[in-house]
Amino acid sequence: MRETVLQQIKKNKLIAIIRGISCAEILDLAEALHQGGVTCMEVTFDQSGSDFRNTLSSIEQIRTQFDGKLCVGAGTAMSAVQVELAAKAGAQYIISPNTDEAVIEKTRILDLVSIPGAMTATEVAEAYRYGADLVKVFPAGLLGPDYIKALRGPLGHIPLTAVGGIGPENCGAFIRAGASAVGCGGKLVSPDLVRKKQFGTIRDIAEKYMEVLAGI
Repeated sequence: MRETVLQQIKKNKLIAIIRGISCAEILDLAEALHQGGVTCMEVTFDQSGSDFRNTLSSIEQIRTQFDGKLCVGAGTAMSAVQVELAAKAGAQYIISPNTDEAVIEKTRILDLVSIPGAMTATEVAEAYRYGADLVKVFPAGLLGPDYIKALRGPLGHIPLTAVGGIGPENCGAFIRAGASAVGCGGKLVSPDLVRKKQFGTIRDIAEKYMEVLAGI
């Protein structure tokens, strides 16, 4: 399963980042993203508290209703316990804002795709040495596509994702710079649009991303 999910991420080139969305709205959101061509979604843990039921319920619903259509992962996972919880809910990949050896190790033990976060060349290399399948460069929007290109010079053997400040206007530049995929949050999945139930607008935004990425 792990290799299949990894190839799907690289094929679709985009992971939709779901943050601050109620599990009551998650299926309508997932359907809108799916209609827009997105096949990979990440539901984030809220690290400000200890109640992860919304995240876990959302992951479980997506995995149940869209299995075979969408790959669903857990984001902002910062402990091995959270990795285990996400895996039980049906998560297929684990994404973190940082590089934590214990998180990566637990992810690989559970045969899930590991995508830890890093910024410097040292952090990227360390994450890969620990067992990362992809390394999330964050905050990519501030660093720019040239930063990805520079990292790919000495670290061309390490597949990267670019996350943070990625919109339809610049997602293609990050892929052309060498990123295997991009992670897109608020510019793709606006909590305000979800609250207003403007799922058609979210679908249209997703289509804009996919039109750009499909041509690369």
